[in-house]
Amino acid sequence: MNSFDYKKEITVNGAIKAVSTDNKATFLAGGTNIIDLWKYNLTNPEKLIDVNDIAALNTIEELDNNGVRLGALVKNAATAYHPFIEKRYPLLSKAILAGASAQIRNMATNGGNLLQRTRCYYFYDPDVPCNKRMPGSGCPAIGGCNRMHAILGTSEHCIAVFPSDMCVALAALEAVVNVMGPNGERHIPFADFHRLPGDTPHLDNNLQQGEMITSIDLPPNQFSKHYAYLKLRDRHSYAFALVSVAAAFEMDGNAISKARIALGGVAHKPWRVPEAEELLKGKKAAAENFALAAERILAGAVGRGDNDFKIPLAKRAIIRACEMALDPESQIPGAGPSL
Repeated sequence: MNSFDYKKEITVNGAIKAVSTDNKATFLAGGTNIIDLWKYNLTNPEKLIDVNDIAALNTIEELDNNGVRLGALVKNAATAYHPFIEKRYPLLSKAILAGASAQIRNMATNGGNLLQRTRCYYFYDPDVPCNKRMPGSGCPAIGGCNRMHAILGTSEHCIAVFPSDMCVALAALEAVVNVMGPNGERHIPFADFHRLPGDTPHLDNNLQQGEMITSIDLPPNQFSKHYAYLKLRDRHSYAFALVSVAAAFEMDGNAISKARIALGGVAHKPWRVPEAEELLKGKKAAAENFALAAERILAGAVGRGDNDFKIPLAKRAIIRACEMALDPESQIPGAGPSL
């Protein structure tokens, strides 16, 4: 690790000024990802701007429209267990608790969760090329070991996946990311926050230099009765998803009046296909209809060898998650249909 300067800021404007005027400066919140990146020499900030004492960013509050605003500095664990979230957005609570470990959730912040980088093993290995780490150097994952890699939204430059569980739920809930920067405030729909790799895989999101996430808005919804977060992974805890599915419904009897389905572990960003959700509108909540939605969501999926299994696995996971969403109690470990 390199030597660095450290400065604590207690206002949003002070923190933004410190980072926007110095391209060697980096915001520091929970630090759970930056330490990993630093240890592997993937980032070498020369100045850390500690924002943890900005009290205005460490709250969860109800909005006038009955939505909820999550402060960017609220810890993941505190968010998952907050009464507003457990009661009104249980999908988000369940997704957060499926991620990382209890110790990391106690340190990681909401804003930082959105900004974490891929866990692609080629990205973390300085002895091999990687277009995310060194643009233009190549992507050895495409023809190499790619069991954990993307099947959707890839490019010839990158097939890495985005690792967050929390963000899969936020995508399904159509959250809005509020940011502040040198040019003022912006409100970014969650679908537009993260990027697909395209020709610029080293750019993970659409933040501009010096911009800081200040909060995340959850719009009001009626998904608290029918929801599921299904995470398929190699071990039960502290493992990243092979495939994850956030599913939520509003029901009119046995018919679906509104559907939300988002996938993790399959793309460079949380993957959502609104057209597939529209297919379910007015349809009976049944496996055959969930299968049709799954086919639409996975249209265009491409395996690269080791990760070919993810395509049929994702289809079965979507069907299972949708069935589980009809009865959230079925998400008790050991319950529900097998894949």
